[in-house]
Amino acid sequence: MVRISARIGTTNYTTHIKGSHQIIADEPAEKGGSNQGLNPGELLAASLASCSLITIRMYAQRKEWDLTSAYVEISYDHDIKENTANMIKHITLSGNLDEEQRQRLKYIAGKCPVHRILEKSVTIESFLTDAV
Repeated sequence: MVRISARIGTTNYTTHIKGSHQIIADEPAEKGGSNQGLNPGELLAASLASCSLITIRMYAQRKEWDLTSAYVEISYDHDIKENTANMIKHITLSGNLDEEQRQRLKYIAGKCPVHRILEKSVTIESFLTDAV
C-alpha cells in the first residue's frame, strides 16, 4: 500500500506532502493561500496526466514504436454542491506512428491506474489519531 503523509502548520493552506519525494500543495493568493504549489484539484489532474503519459511511454517502448514525445492536457471542473467532477484529457503524440498505433496509445492511456481509479468509486476511511 502506498503511504503519503501531509502536514500543515500556521501558514494559510501551505501543505507539505511527503511520499518517496516531497512536494508542496497550496491555494492561490486570491483564495488566501501563498501560491507555493499546485492546489489539490490540480494535483489530482496532474496525477491523471502523469500516469497517462507514463503508461503511454511504457507501452510504446514495449512495442518498440517510434514515439518521440507525448503531451497531455487535462481540463478539470467540479461542482461541490452537486458532488460531480468532469475531466477532459487531450493527448498529443509525436513520432512515426500510424493511425492504428495512435488510437491504441489513446486507449492505453485510459488503462493507467489513476484513470481506472477515477472512473470507479473509491472507499475512503478516516480515523483520528493522537498528536505526536
